[in-house]
Amino acid sequence: MADHDLPRRGLVLAAAALGAGGAGYPPPSPIDSGRVENGRVQFPDWRAPADPPGGAAPQPRPPGERIGFAVVGLGRISLEEVLPAFAECKEARPVALVSGSPEKAQVVAAQHGIPDTAVHGYGEFERLRENPAVQAVYIALPNAMHREFTERAAAIGLHVLCEKPMANSLADCQAMTAACERAGVRLMIAYRSQYQPHHRATIALIRSGELGRLRFIEAANTQANGPGPQWRYNRQMAGGGALPDIGLYCLNAARYLTGEEPVEAFATTYSPAGDARFAEVEESIAFQLRFPSGVIANALSSYGTYENRSLRLHFERGSIEMPHAFAYQGQRLVVQRRVGEVGAEEERIIKPKNQFAQEIDHFATCVRDGRRPHTPGEEGVQDQALMEALYRSAKEGKPMRLEPPPGPTRGSDPA
Repeated sequence: MADHDLPRRGLVLAAAALGAGGAGYPPPSPIDSGRVENGRVQFPDWRAPADPPGGAAPQPRPPGERIGFAVVGLGRISLEEVLPAFAECKEARPVALVSGSPEKAQVVAAQHGIPDTAVHGYGEFERLRENPAVQAVYIALPNAMHREFTERAAAIGLHVLCEKPMANSLADCQAMTAACERAGVRLMIAYRSQYQPHHRATIALIRSGELGRLRFIEAANTQANGPGPQWRYNRQMAGGGALPDIGLYCLNAARYLTGEEPVEAFATTYSPAGDARFAEVEESIAFQLRFPSGVIANALSSYGTYENRSLRLHFERGSIEMPHAFAYQGQRLVVQRRVGEVGAEEERIIKPKNQFAQEIDHFATCVRDGRRPHTPGEEGVQDQALMEALYRSAKEGKPMRLEPPPGPTRGSDPA
């Protein structure tokens, strides 16, 4: 045996001794060592009943059994959020890249262990079908490009996870849904907040009736945008300004929190005179939605104010505050209500999870199991119809009566 093998052999022998109880060491108890059941490692809870139970050990699939994704578009959201999220995924992995920047794509591929042969330009997109590792695409392109690449993916048999907003027009959204249906592939819109643990807990709290009936929703998603040119200031590429980019989170939240579709919408938009950034798209929008149950949602979104991503819900017997509700991280769930003779505030501590990883893994399981995603194309179609109604309201200065969608817009709840 070579000298350099001695340290490794010592570690192996020590590990074996510990696992067997080793000389001078007691054998590990079942509560410490756990057990294997059905190919999974399980641990009994080691905490006392007074403490919350510990979480289950992660159970990722072996890399070769995960759904392989091609990430299409290497802008900020791909590099800062989507690709890092794959490191926390248990059901999915990145196996290919599609980008208009070969230099950038080569750097990113090396960072994520993707071979050069799996890196393609937009014109070579159809080469993805030659790679058996690719089963789905994550489309993270400017809004105007979503329809084209969804249809191209469907045509070569790849499932599609597409960033929100779904597209720039209702016709485009409907065409995307139809293309995937004809091709027999799954289509999901990346409404990350619907997979985020604090939002899932809030939905459960509303449905439980613990605080009585929900009466009002206040939602804000604002940020201070920088100088142009940016594709977000271009109507052809973005389809609009603050509403489809960040106001959509408020709109979609009002729908999934109530579990209803609005029957009336009213909106006002504003853009500062002389600011070239907002010559084509709105800087700010305020809108109101009225729901069949009587819930009223008030929302505002802006590219021109300090960052605020908050949500507040008002019930008969209490309220919920969610600071940073629509942020990438930092969500909180604070419940306010009467306890005895006084008002009380309680923060419910929920273990954070990467919302991008949660949505990617959900879609991967839907692809594997042949299930309809929780946020399928129909969810994006409905939001686009509502955004177009809000723009009409702002233009005409009056409320818009709304028709319900022709069918359910969501699949089964995520696990």
